[in-house]
Amino acid sequence: MQILYDPLGADHPPRGSVLSVGNFDGVHLGHRAVLRHLVERARSLDTVAAVMTFDPHPVRVLRPDVAPPLLTTLEQRLELVEREGVDVALVVPFTRELARMEAEAFVAEVLVHRLAVREVYIGANFRFGADRKGDVELLISEGRRLGFVAAGAPVVHAAGGVVSSTRVRAAVEHGAVDEAHTLLGRPVFIDGVVVEGRRLGRSFGFPTLNLATENELFPGRGVYVTAVWIPSQRRMLPSVTNIGTRPTVSSQHMVTIESHVLDFEANVYGERVRLYFFLRVRAERAFPTSADLMDQIQRDVKATRRWYEAATVDLSELPTPWS
Repeated sequence: MQILYDPLGADHPPRGSVLSVGNFDGVHLGHRAVLRHLVERARSLDTVAAVMTFDPHPVRVLRPDVAPPLLTTLEQRLELVEREGVDVALVVPFTRELARMEAEAFVAEVLVHRLAVREVYIGANFRFGADRKGDVELLISEGRRLGFVAAGAPVVHAAGGVVSSTRVRAAVEHGAVDEAHTLLGRPVFIDGVVVEGRRLGRSFGFPTLNLATENELFPGRGVYVTAVWIPSQRRMLPSVTNIGTRPTVSSQHMVTIESHVLDFEANVYGERVRLYFFLRVRAERAFPTSADLMDQIQRDVKATRRWYEAATVDLSELPTPWS
């Protein structure tokens, strides 16, 4: 997939594309339905399937005090978009100047004059232009006037409700990674670098990878069944991960992410890895003694092994980044 980081400036984006415009945080089932339709339409018209997204997220610029943590980094977002078969990603730098552009002007100057779009698709709740006046109805009306086809994407339901980035975010924050998996159509994952920790896990007989994550949002405190992709090992490895403040052995309040990789010992400090989450085993808790904590860790590892024995997940089928 070609990525253009200045499509309204120095870059030369393709003209005549089928385009979808949105933030696409998380690239959940709703986003994926739009992208699949986008690609199908582009292929049928023998043209380019393009996505326009924004960086930073518009809320970060317009209302930074209420901006939520994002589900995906920009790099992850683009990777997930590419998986759907999109040909070109237009990453538009979002500024206050752009936010002040009237919706009609955005359509005429950007979509028509700059991109000469053939078709445009946006989510039913997506808004654009000054005061967020641009919506599906305005886009359809302007398309009829200016010579392109426009439509809103259908709402997608899953797990008893409408799929949205807000709903996925809430599930992740509460540790409901299995619910988030359903809404995303893929496991929750985070990326980061393995860093040196205090080696407390090793002292208990369960060495861990300590992850300094690149993601703003990661699952809430607790113990999880996970899998980790370590590039140097060229394989996906089952693991059990603790996210929390280690209340039994530490008085600090800094949240750490520590993964014990089953049946594996190697020095992978400094490696960039990806951690997939499948199920929350339990919530974080303090134990009376370190011996009690060690007993619980053993139970957590056994629970993880049992999950893998019973589960239908095939780790070899998980997408492997940077490979």
